[in-house]
Amino acid sequence: MNKNIIGGLAIVALIASCKSAEKKEAEAKGDILIMNRDTTVNPADDFFAYVNGGWIKNNPIPGDETGWGIANLVQEELYKRLLHINEDALKKNAKSGTDQQIGDFWYSAMDTVGIEKAGISPLKAELDKIAALQTPKDVMAQAAHMHTYGVGVFFGEGVSQDAMNSEAMAYYMSQGGLGLPNRDYYFNTDERTTRIRNEYPKYIARVFGLMGVDSATANAKAKAIVAMETKLAQASRKLEALRDPYANYNKMAISNLKSISPTIEWPAYLQQMGVKHVDSVIVGQPEFYKQLDKVVATENIQTLKDYLSFHLVRDMSPYLSSAFVQAQFDFYNKLIRGAEQMRPRWKRALNAEEQAMGEALGQLFAKEYFNEKAKKRYEDMVENVRDAYKKRMEKLDWMTDSTRQKALAKLSTITKKVGYPDKWKDFSSLKIDRNSYAQNMMRANEWWNTYYMNKMGKPVDRKEWEMTPQTYNAYYNPSNNEIVLPAGIFTVPGYMDHELDDALVYGYAAASTIGHEITHGFDDEGRQFDDKGNLKNWWSKTDEDQFKNRAEVLVQQFNKMTPVDTQHINGRATLGENLADLGGILIGLDAFKQTETFKKGEKINGLTPLQRYFMGYALGWMYQIRKEQLASQLLTDVHSPAKERVNGPMPNVPEFYEAFDVKPGNKMYLPDSLRVRLW
Repeated sequence: MNKNIIGGLAIVALIASCKSAEKKEAEAKGDILIMNRDTTVNPADDFFAYVNGGWIKNNPIPGDETGWGIANLVQEELYKRLLHINEDALKKNAKSGTDQQIGDFWYSAMDTVGIEKAGISPLKAELDKIAALQTPKDVMAQAAHMHTYGVGVFFGEGVSQDAMNSEAMAYYMSQGGLGLPNRDYYFNTDERTTRIRNEYPKYIARVFGLMGVDSATANAKAKAIVAMETKLAQASRKLEALRDPYANYNKMAISNLKSISPTIEWPAYLQQMGVKHVDSVIVGQPEFYKQLDKVVATENIQTLKDYLSFHLVRDMSPYLSSAFVQAQFDFYNKLIRGAEQMRPRWKRALNAEEQAMGEALGQLFAKEYFNEKAKKRYEDMVENVRDAYKKRMEKLDWMTDSTRQKALAKLSTITKKVGYPDKWKDFSSLKIDRNSYAQNMMRANEWWNTYYMNKMGKPVDRKEWEMTPQTYNAYYNPSNNEIVLPAGIFTVPGYMDHELDDALVYGYAAASTIGHEITHGFDDEGRQFDDKGNLKNWWSKTDEDQFKNRAEVLVQQFNKMTPVDTQHINGRATLGENLADLGGILIGLDAFKQTETFKKGEKINGLTPLQRYFMGYALGWMYQIRKEQLASQLLTDVHSPAKERVNGPMPNVPEFYEAFDVKPGNKMYLPDSLRVRLW
């Protein structure tokens, strides 16, 4: 027999053997959609509980978490992989390069003996500077300096693409400077928020106590800081008001900032923060800066200094000795978010490292955990979803042809970024050593400040990623008209990509991620940007009115939902995400209908492809949450809670009724006349 034929047969046998082994391995793990179900629940009454209820019953929230679900399971896998990378780097004891930075950062973060011994000393030089301030002008100069190492006192700011000119980088100034999560915490009168507001000065006083201030003085300082922050909160916009891109775009010459802040010398402070190569800035909320000017000009100088000291220590507490870590945990994580205990130090250290230099880790992660085959599967899926959206747009009966053509042009030019970047950030200039965890973090924040400030006056880098490959998340960037899909977002915990059937993957990835992010380009905010990424109205008045009227149906649907106690979802603030969820389900389904899996219609474990598709989507939101965290989310987050992200959009999807026999009288049933008809 020909040797080549023998070799060929051996290869065929080997491939068959591998495939058989893979199949057996997948079967041994079981079907995640079957294992997680709660079959005591009728999917037509509570689809979320039907798909995820079995898992939720058997997996209580750990004490060190405020919620527990699919993202946490993915994160647990990522933690183990990243821990391995750090421990390897530490063993190498490298004197330079990425291994040195990772190894030394890890050493400084895990050196509990050194951290306890140092106490607050890593911040002493900055606290001494604050103590020496004598005038409001001094205070604002110090505030500007603090912004360079990541402590955002008094106001918010940053560098990103100009919303009206996506070819240029702009400097944005926004409201900020509050110690509570947002302005509503200073004014809402419900029992939970009132309690948090009443505990806030106690936390501030506790921080001053740890800094060596006597009890009576600490309480007085805390009271004055809260009163001052309340003045800033009064001039801060509500969550839903921050979603209007035109109302939050006010371009001003730097020399004209005195028209809203007559006493604050912005040109000097902006220069100090590194703002260069621009003569104008974009002010999000001018009324906030008028109020800030009054506060800085009239407030007691000691209160201004105390405010700076408190926020410095508050922001850096996670990297200081245990008393500071505990104080911050007790207020922000335990009281506000409902956590019962702290995460272990190694996980907190990995979170900090992600913030400091996550892409350095990401380069190692992507190489090991996301292969070319997986990358191609999801790149192809993006195109399938895009094509499905195109066909859906072409058939819309409410959109005029002129607007439709512009929408199709925008859709066709959306850039996809899948898995990991082609070009990696260079962290070689970031100084990391073993001496101080807190100072490593401050230097990392300085590095990022310099990195972003250096973008001004240079061409926009449209290849850059704003997430690391190991992130379980994704985003749409309207200024780049792009969707960015990190490797982490496609992970189903416990399974390799090849072990997952198309129906599950199209629901899990094509609907809840790819279709979702593409739809953000056409949600209530994203639709206001054109195909070049500029804030520019390309809609006819008729089409705009049609869009708003149809979207309003979804606003009202979500406004009626009360996920915790009597607290309602803010349908206006969450509209963009709710539209993206609904759009993602519809478009992902259209794309799935073009696959062989759907056309064959073969059942897997008794479930039809259509049922598995919807269940795959719901798997992506398998999550339970503590009441405290849920209450906080409803006030601060533009995303609806996980359960409502499943049960909210489904009644608007005709095929859902078919898949699960939803009829009048079922809780998931909506009369045809009350359903959203947009995309």
